[in-house]
Amino acid sequence: MRDLVHIKLNLEMAATDEMVGIACALRPEMAMLVPEGRAEVTTEGGLDVAGQEAKIKAVIDRLAAAGIMTSVFIDAELPQVEASARAGARVCEIHTGPYAHAYHAKGRDSESAAVLVELDRIRTAGRAIRDLGMRFNAGHALNYVNVQPVAAIAGVRELHIGHAIVARSVFVGLREAVREMKALMRAAA
Repeated sequence: MRDLVHIKLNLEMAATDEMVGIACALRPEMAMLVPEGRAEVTTEGGLDVAGQEAKIKAVIDRLAAAGIMTSVFIDAELPQVEASARAGARVCEIHTGPYAHAYHAKGRDSESAAVLVELDRIRTAGRAIRDLGMRFNAGHALNYVNVQPVAAIAGVRELHIGHAIVARSVFVGLREAVREMKALMRAAA
């Protein structure tokens, strides 16, 4: 896959010795550290950087020595953002799952109190990320219906959206599915 990818390769991985070895051999442009839950179908929460800061710092140092930029997938909590900066992460991706679940549960009303609380958490974390000199990305459970309020947040650099685009591509093709998502994100920004 490394030989075929002509764009930035972002390897999503657990912070284990085995995965760090694979990443160092593969040399993706970015490695995103995520929590590993063997029973999970998809990631259910952010990586606890604050609770294992020394371990995460050691992993980030190894990846950096191999020339790999490191991102961490974290919950929108200031202690996690601050620990990520101390550990040497260059990018923080904020877990948008709580926002997406609130959006769906509250009738897809982007102005409901629960949705506004989650958007404010993402916004606050994003501001802290940028203030600490890191890139601010966001993702998880974003789709064609809920993406715009997140895309409109100041300073968000990338939105990581996979499932919704791939599912839509079954009906309209991958190129059109990506075009539609990009149009929604640009309109919101």
